[in-house]
Amino acid sequence: MEPGVNAYPKLLVRPVVVITTVSDNGIPNAAPFSFNSPISFDPPLYGFSCSPAHDTWRNIQANGEFVVNIVSKDFGELMHVLETDYPYEDNELKHAGLTEERAKKVRPPRIKEAIAWIECKFENSFELGDHIWIVGSVQSVEVKDAYWGEGGVMDVEKANPLSHIAGEFFAADAKGAKYRRVK
Repeated sequence: MEPGVNAYPKLLVRPVVVITTVSDNGIPNAAPFSFNSPISFDPPLYGFSCSPAHDTWRNIQANGEFVVNIVSKDFGELMHVLETDYPYEDNELKHAGLTEERAKKVRPPRIKEAIAWIECKFENSFELGDHIWIVGSVQSVEVKDAYWGEGGVMDVEKANPLSHIAGEFFAADAKGAKYRRVK
């Protein structure tokens, strides 16, 4: 079967991150994203793709900061909660039963249950197709000690990061590279 050109993202397994931001009133917002990547070492830059209508983009425009929460397969069961379109300033972290933790360098909270965090200040944005590519200047990076491996890189087997294929299809289980539907 030959898929249409718009099916190309379904061919790639992408890491899932949960981006946290805050409104002007300090209300946290949390949403999952899988079009994301480090961009540069010097200066340290990180980017992700966001719908222009998303609360995440609204909050970044207002406050200029965000936290990239690196998540494990345990978050798979929470994706349906975190991607729900709640009213603006309705705290998704509470809906998902997740714990806010103070970030080191930015105002938006970290998610305590995440395995690592990248704290960013807004640097630039680019309208690309139907999305906005948001670039952040990395201010702080931290990984829970249990997930560091040899050579100063993440131990993928221990961390078991969640990856996204398409729609409700996620990849989990780093050991066996089993792909399954996570609801």
